[in-house]
Amino acid sequence: MDVSKNELLLKRAINVKVVVTPRWKEEAQQQLQAQINQIDSQLQQLEMQGQRMIGEIQRQSLQPPGPQVMQQIENIQTQVNQKKSELLDQKNQSLQQLNQVQMLDLEQEVSQGQIESIFTVKPGDNLIQKMQVEILLRDGIVEKIIGDI
Repeated sequence: MDVSKNELLLKRAINVKVVVTPRWKEEAQQQLQAQINQIDSQLQQLEMQGQRMIGEIQRQSLQPPGPQVMQQIENIQTQVNQKKSELLDQKNQSLQQLNQVQMLDLEQEVSQGQIESIFTVKPGDNLIQKMQVEILLRDGIVEKIIGDI
C-alpha cells in the first residue's frame, strides 16, 4: 500500500453482522449442539478420570484408609467438582445461545463479532466516521458495507 507523507495507516475494528437465514440458523444450531455434545463428552471423561484416580489411591492404600488417603481422595473430588462446575457453566451458556438462535426471526440482523481492518487517514478526514464501519453478511457473502471505507 502506497502511503504519502500526509496519510497515516491505522487499524480499526469492523463490526460484522449477519442476516438470519434458514441456512445460517441451521449452521449456528449445529455448531452450538456440537459444543454441547463436546462438553457432555468432557464431563463423562472427567467423571471417569476422577473415579479411576480415587480407585487407584484406594487400591494402593492400607485398609481402612488413613486420614492422609482420605484427604487425597477429598482433594481429587474437589478438583473434579470444580472442573465439572466450569463445564456445566459452559454448557448452560451454549444452551442459552442455542435457545436465542432458535428464537431469532428470519431476515433479522444480528451481531456476529468483529474483524480488524487497516485504513488510511489524511488531514481533513472525519476519524469518527472512518472508525464506524460495519459489514453485513448473508450466508457468508458480503451484502453491504456500511460506513466510510
